[in-house]
Parts: sequence; structure tokens; C-alpha cells
Amino acid sequence: MNLELFNHINIKLKNTYIPNRLDKNYELNCQAYEDHIQQNNGIDLQLLGIGENGHIGFNEPSSSLASRTRVKTLSPQTIANNAHFFKASETQPQLAVTMGIGTIMEAKKIILLAIGSQKKQAVADLVEGSISAFSPASILQMHPKAMVIIDKPAAEFLKLKNYYYHIEKVRQAF
Repeated sequence: MNLELFNHINIKLKNTYIPNRLDKNYELNCQAYEDHIQQNNGIDLQLLGIGENGHIGFNEPSSSLASRTRVKTLSPQTIANNAHFFKASETQPQLAVTMGIGTIMEAKKIILLAIGSQKKQAVADLVEGSISAFSPASILQMHPKAMVIIDKPAAEFLKLKNYYYHIEKVRQAF
């Protein structure tokens, strides 16, 4: 996160915290991460992406909507979609430490970004689908301050996209 995001934006690194995954005591580290969040009055802003299969963080389809930070087995689709981040000589992880959906939902504000046509079904399920562990991102419908920012290709499968454009146009007028 430091290399790819935090070092490129105006944020104090002391205001960021990543779960420790370098030592192998995953269960203890996951609990320490949860404890750190609670001791610091929660998460002010949670920034999320969405996987093609509707995962947020690495909460793959079938993840508990009440889950906490834990080790999660990655789906074959997620592994394939992330392969470009690894050199051919590197071993690609099959597991990830991820913040749980229950933890994510406790954030004060959430922003989810989705770009590209490969995300169109996941975005449609997130915004207009039923809330389900099959589409973990769909739980964001229940968050009072979640914002979804998408491009036109990611919006392709939205049935009410013209209404959403109308909403944005009216909001900009205020």
C-alpha cells in the first residue's frame, strides 16, 4: 500500500495501518489489527476496489458478511486476475490477509472505485442486486455513507443507469 498508494498521495503514514503478514502468526496479527482499529476509534475512510467476482478486500464470494480480519483463500479467478503483479519466477500467493466485511462496514465512510468493462457484472450486482454473500460488495447497500465511483464501461449492466446520471446531474446543480 505504501509503494502503490500512500507514497503518492497527501497522507501521513502514521494515519495508515496495514496488517502484519510477514511473520507467520496470522491469527494473532489479525486480532492485533482489529484491536488497533478499535483503539484508534475506528476507520474514518475505507477505500475499496471490487473484484470481477464481487469481492471487496479479498472477501471472496461466500465470505461471511459479518467477518473480521482473517486469512482468506483466494479464488482461482482472483489469482488469475492478479497474476500480472508477479514475475514468472515468483510464487503467487493463494492466501491473503484481508479485513473482514464486518470490519469494513464499521468504517465511517466508504468509497468504492470500479473501472473497466470487466467490472460491469460485479457493479450491477453491487448496486442493484440482492444483498448476498455471493456478491460480498452488495453489503455496501446497507452502509449509510458509501459512495460508488465508476466509469461508463463499469456501468454498462446497470438497469437504472439513466436515473443515476440524472441524480448526478441534479446534485451538481446544487
